[in-house]
Amino acid sequence: MSEGAEGLRSIPALLRRNAEQHGAAPAYREKEYGIWQSWSWAETEEQIEALALGLLDLGVASGDFVAVIGRNRPCLYWSMVAVQMLGAVPVPLYQDASAEEMEYVLIHCGARFVIVADQEQVDKVIDVQAALPQLEEMIYLDPRGLRKYDHAHLRAYRDVQEAGRQRRGDLGAELARRRARLGYDHTCVMLYTSGTTGKPKGVVLSNRNIIETAKASSEFDRLKVGEEVLAYLPMAWVGDFIFSIGQAYWAGFCVNCPESPETMMTDLREIAPSYYFAPPRVFETQLTSIMIRMEDASALKQRLFHHFMAVARRVGPRILDGKPVSFLDRLHYGLGELLVYGPLKNTLGLSRVRVGYTAGEAIGPEIFDFYRALGINLKQLYGQTEASVFITQQPDGEVRSDTVGVPSPGVEIRIAESGEVFYRSPGVFVEYYKNAQSTRDTKDSEGWVATGDAGFIEEASGHLRIIDRAKDVGAMADGALFAPKYVENKLKFYPNILEAVVFGAGREKCCAFINIDLTAVGNWAERNNIAYASYQELAGHKRVLEMIQGHVEEVNASVAQDDMLSGCQVHRFLILHKELDADDGELTRTRKVRRKIIGEKFQDLIAALYGEEGSVYTETEVTYEDGRKGRITATLEIKDAKVVPVTAARMAAE
Repeated sequence: MSEGAEGLRSIPALLRRNAEQHGAAPAYREKEYGIWQSWSWAETEEQIEALALGLLDLGVASGDFVAVIGRNRPCLYWSMVAVQMLGAVPVPLYQDASAEEMEYVLIHCGARFVIVADQEQVDKVIDVQAALPQLEEMIYLDPRGLRKYDHAHLRAYRDVQEAGRQRRGDLGAELARRRARLGYDHTCVMLYTSGTTGKPKGVVLSNRNIIETAKASSEFDRLKVGEEVLAYLPMAWVGDFIFSIGQAYWAGFCVNCPESPETMMTDLREIAPSYYFAPPRVFETQLTSIMIRMEDASALKQRLFHHFMAVARRVGPRILDGKPVSFLDRLHYGLGELLVYGPLKNTLGLSRVRVGYTAGEAIGPEIFDFYRALGINLKQLYGQTEASVFITQQPDGEVRSDTVGVPSPGVEIRIAESGEVFYRSPGVFVEYYKNAQSTRDTKDSEGWVATGDAGFIEEASGHLRIIDRAKDVGAMADGALFAPKYVENKLKFYPNILEAVVFGAGREKCCAFINIDLTAVGNWAERNNIAYASYQELAGHKRVLEMIQGHVEEVNASVAQDDMLSGCQVHRFLILHKELDADDGELTRTRKVRRKIIGEKFQDLIAALYGEEGSVYTETEVTYEDGRKGRITATLEIKDAKVVPVTAARMAAE
């Protein structure tokens, strides 16, 4: 058996090293009741060992699956490492998942124990407990609301820890034996896919997968003790696991947990992380917030903002990449840093970012370039759960909005004749749990994994360009290339557009569904004295439709200049009467569009877009916050958008 990177064969082994070498350095912080609490690596090891002993006392066996459900909190991260210490397997679940979604995962993995954050998660598990005969114990962090519950198999986290401390003399030797037995090929974690096209699959990742990937990616960006990260993304998502456990334990940096989703932006500003990750949607939301604030600013501030942003777009990325820039441009940019860029980065909480990443789906180039123009070292990576995240990364000085970088250290990439991207690396997953057929369909005997994405490698630079999901890339009726995500990302650059879904495969023209951003459009409506009572009413307002039509036509002009994708201009669109929602099955829990479900659910609207109608009546089932189902009705107006003849667009570009 391989000894592992530098002889460290498990996450608990990395914990032991950090406690010995960086014992006084901060490992975790959590904001609670407005005050930041801190734990050093030495204190973290004690907390985790106490919990591991308590779980051992409850009967957790090697190979058991232990579900972990809740928002980002040190105690829940400790739970996953404590479970690993025992040779058991942590299975984090999405905290906003419904009880039925949790039921599927808990049955599939056969979890004997569940560790949850609070009463909400306890209630979800109790709702489906009848279908979980293997479930033995549930452990909770927050006792509020649980005093009158049946505690026969419901235990407080602190009580389990305290019992572990008391049994250290009896159980310490067994815990030491289990830690010593942990090998590089033992399972580190099982993470479930988002289920974009079907039931979620349990992705088994070994210690080898996580540690080799964490080591290579940390060295790529020179991550070290002293870095600060903010852990706010779902704990069930592979990105959070690799950043907040894999890399954090390898490099020994500090993981900061916000008080709540509502205080996340405030907490981000207070921590000012040096290493920051966010999916495109977060950067889009932040940009929307900036634009809303600027629209409310004085005329002088607006002029200053637009003037210096023009300077930033022209020279900011060159300065960031260390390329030559004239003295006057540097002086001009420096003045912009003092008056605009610095205060803006401070407001966003990104003033100390040394390395920033975005991934999960493609980010609009305009959005990406905006942040780099400010001097934020934002880069793209391309990854998957099955790769332990990293497939490609962008080296400093080679950052572009139209590629996802070069293969990460240790990763090999090849492009199939069909255009699909394949990779293999030390991070490649072991298997899909209880799904040998899907494992064989995804990973061949030589370790090559099919990504399901279409792309190509540039000969000159060696950078990978992703076009779209392979199953989504198609052809128009005339044979022109159809890649919906390319157009959707351009549409979502506009703060007023939250989501877009483009159709057109096999058809003569493209059409689109649009979701407006209620915050941005609501702010615009207030400034223009437009009254509205609901999302549906605002989405159907004549002036909102005209505004969105303007955005669509601007995107068409941009798309028309692309030789490969000029046929993807949007001819007709409508603004949906509801926001696409994970609870309604239209998005995954990671906010990815489920195209097939949307296509089936809104067949009547798609038919109307490709018909001659100017409006369409529809009824839609929705899920309310309390889980109840209901139906909403609406008559949606369909708008035609001006398209640019391709030849004219190319002449204008030249």
